[in-house]
Amino acid sequence: MRTSPYGTWTSPIGADAAAAGQKKVEYAAFLGEEVWWTEWRPGESGRVALVRRAPDGSVGDVLGPGWNVRTRVIEYGGRPWLPLGADPAAGFVFTHWDDQRVYRAVPGGPQEPVRPEPISPEPALPGGAHYADFSRVGDEVWCLREVALTPDRSEVRRDLVALPLDGAAAADPAAVRVLAASHHLMTGPKVSPDGRFACWLGWDHPRMPWDGTELMCAPVRPDGTLGPARVLAGGPGVAVSQAEWAPDRPGVLYALSDTTGWWNLHELGLDGSVRPLCEREEEFGEALWRIGAQWFLPVGGGRMFVTHGVGARRLALLEADGSLRDLDGRAELTEWAALATDGHRVVASAAGPRNRGELLLIGPDGGAPEVLRAADTSAAETSNVDHLPPGYHAVFRGPEGEEVHAYVYPPHNPGFTAPDGELPPYVVQAHGGPTTRSQLVADLSTAFFTSRGIGVVDVQYGGSTGFGRAYRERLREGWGVVDVPDCATAIRGLVAQGKADPARIGIRGGSAGGWTAAASLAAEPELYRVAGIYFPLLDPEEWRAQGTHDFESRYLESLIGPWPQAAERYAQVSPLRRADRVRAPFVLLQGLEDAVCPPVQTERFLERMRENGVPHAYLTFKDEQHGFRMAQTVVACLHAELSAYGQVFGFEAPGIPRTDLSAARQA
Repeated sequence: MRTSPYGTWTSPIGADAAAAGQKKVEYAAFLGEEVWWTEWRPGESGRVALVRRAPDGSVGDVLGPGWNVRTRVIEYGGRPWLPLGADPAAGFVFTHWDDQRVYRAVPGGPQEPVRPEPISPEPALPGGAHYADFSRVGDEVWCLREVALTPDRSEVRRDLVALPLDGAAAADPAAVRVLAASHHLMTGPKVSPDGRFACWLGWDHPRMPWDGTELMCAPVRPDGTLGPARVLAGGPGVAVSQAEWAPDRPGVLYALSDTTGWWNLHELGLDGSVRPLCEREEEFGEALWRIGAQWFLPVGGGRMFVTHGVGARRLALLEADGSLRDLDGRAELTEWAALATDGHRVVASAAGPRNRGELLLIGPDGGAPEVLRAADTSAAETSNVDHLPPGYHAVFRGPEGEEVHAYVYPPHNPGFTAPDGELPPYVVQAHGGPTTRSQLVADLSTAFFTSRGIGVVDVQYGGSTGFGRAYRERLREGWGVVDVPDCATAIRGLVAQGKADPARIGIRGGSAGGWTAAASLAAEPELYRVAGIYFPLLDPEEWRAQGTHDFESRYLESLIGPWPQAAERYAQVSPLRRADRVRAPFVLLQGLEDAVCPPVQTERFLERMRENGVPHAYLTFKDEQHGFRMAQTVVACLHAELSAYGQVFGFEAPGIPRTDLSAARQA
């Protein structure tokens, strides 16, 4: 083992490995003995492929490289595909990213390419109709449709619609049947197994789906239309985030609701009866950022596969008597998601601090899972496991004794140690959302820094999900007031423990995390010495006035306050308006096609920095939206960040190109 200062350690985890390592499995389903899923591939310009695993264990893409199974609904997306039956020969439907139309396809033979055909019409605006969350009902698929009314997508209309599977609507928009439009925002409809009722979730501005939603139910008439809908659960102060019909009990629904202060499971009858199934101070669900997300799946007999926990997530079988039985038996796996079931077995993605993610098949009795898709296949990537940091969950206390949750990733490299007495530099990581959370799992972007001798503390500041509604509500009308000091509390806690160098502290974050990073530079100019800021929101008043995409257009009312009553508060917390307090160098990284946080605010922020003479670099990426998906973008960003940290913290990172912090714009 070599002795070398923090930041100068060499590592096999390069930025290219970090970019390639961000493949993600989502939206799985059983098709007989086959399992299919979507797979996000940064190395293919962010394409989402549809993948199938045959009974013989072979894995391959269903569609050719020109197809991208991804929907733009609410800009954050949703469930983009549906198998049309248990037999793969029945085919499937999906939304194609390039034109956002819905296509139907049937798999061919081994050498026969799949030839999808559109079943939704060409929209009036290119790519202006988005579809998600499909259900098959006879010879139709029912789903959510979102139609852009303006070229910038700031005004939209949403309906629940039926698309004929014969493709009649591809050339005739009148063939699309509108089923309902109970709210401005909705999930897709789910039809009961007996075909008599349909349910969906709905909510209206200014509420976000974690503030409050209504679970709607309507009868399905013999002619396929929906009767009057009524509210079964939820309301302005109750967030129902998922509902599923019982597969073997007519008229029974299961719903995730936070009436207890935690997202717990409840059984609902059509007569309005409610029965809690497993009341615990744990979360069985998440914030509904994607339409059609699922965290539990009923399998009959009152049993269901669930994920549950505080912060982390375990996979379990919830029995009819309300007892939970964990199925995985592997403590190192801290996050389970992407559930699918055939009524007997469950498929789920799993990851942990030393496990970058696998797709596993597990029976109802648990036991050793079958690996359907391993995270790492190459010997080079497998060796990187030794360089992953031993992350752990820590709780710090704020000035008033409030809890602040964080995941701590110390510097770690099996080939290096630091000189005696040297404390490591640390970077605070603020997650996006802000109403979401990070996961305590292996992340090569984090390991890119920790394996070179830079610690990372990933702060789950007040407002984060995973710790109950009260913790989530701490951020209400407190954005920039709660998240910023919580981040400072966590890193000061590490300094007090003698684990971090107080003179070498940075902060990084994207989207809402970019806001927190920028706001922290202004609020704590003596604490933070450098920052990596990704596609941030920087001025809430301008963001509100100029408009953003519809889903988040009223989000600020819960984060900061109603307008114009809270106008003074908007000005007080704006990183742009407090830019004169920023002294620390930074890199700012922006996608030029970002509809959520458009580049105009970053440009105004940078003008202030140039006036103040603050060293910085500005990297823009013309083909990126909100959240970078392309491998080459991730590489450029990580190199720029590490270069900035090295210049400020006083080390030369081996093999990393230097990024000029002279206020020059870089393309």
